[in-house]
Order: sequence, then structure tokens, then C-alpha cells
Amino acid sequence: MNGKPDPDELKELLQDDNLHAADLGKHSKRPTAPLTGDGTSRGIEFLYDVPLQISVEVGRSKILLRDLLKMGEGYVIELDKLAGEPLDLYVNSRLIARGEAVMVGEKFGIRLTDVISTADRVENLG
Repeated sequence: MNGKPDPDELKELLQDDNLHAADLGKHSKRPTAPLTGDGTSRGIEFLYDVPLQISVEVGRSKILLRDLLKMGEGYVIELDKLAGEPLDLYVNSRLIARGEAVMVGEKFGIRLTDVISTADRVENLG
């Protein structure tokens, strides 16, 4: 076995985890994790060390190529969001949450104010 999860196994793990969250309290026992090639059970924990790309979007704008070529230091681009509107948090280009900008020491951070539900995040994976 090469250590990489089978895509079907990954989909099944995510569906099992989603079903468990939706049916919490209905069942006294959590669904069992699928078996690996050697017959041992593998939970979703093997995904915890997968690196993800996180980005925060302040806003968007469409511009013409001629305007792009005119850009220089001090050029201002008007964005589609108003000041004070929530920022969008994306993980691997998928919207995961919204929040507000905060200062963390000398750096910017985002305080999450609205997190997309687990069921909606799993549904939007494909």
C-alpha cells in the first residue's frame, strides 16, 4: 500500500462523517471506518496532515486590459464590497467561512463570524 487513500474510500469516509454529524443522537454507535487493504480500520485522521491553501478575499473587481497596463504605485481599484462587509475565507478555492479583519500583533488575521455548515462544505467538494 502506498499510503495514499483510495478516492472512493475518501468519499465514503467523508459521507460517513457527514451522516454521523447529521444523525447525532439517533444512533448509539458511530459507523465503522472502512478497512484498509491489510484488514485494519482507518479513520479520517490520516487526512489531518494534508496541507491546504487558505486565502481571504476582501472583494472583487473586473477591469479592462488597458487599465491593468496603466497600473502603477498608488493606483486604486474599486472593489465590489462595501467597507465593513465580511471578508470571505476560502480553503482550496472553496468558500468555508466569513469574518472580520483583526490585528494579531503586527500581522492581519480574520475572526470568523459565519462558518459554512459541515454538510454544505462536504456537498460542495465535488
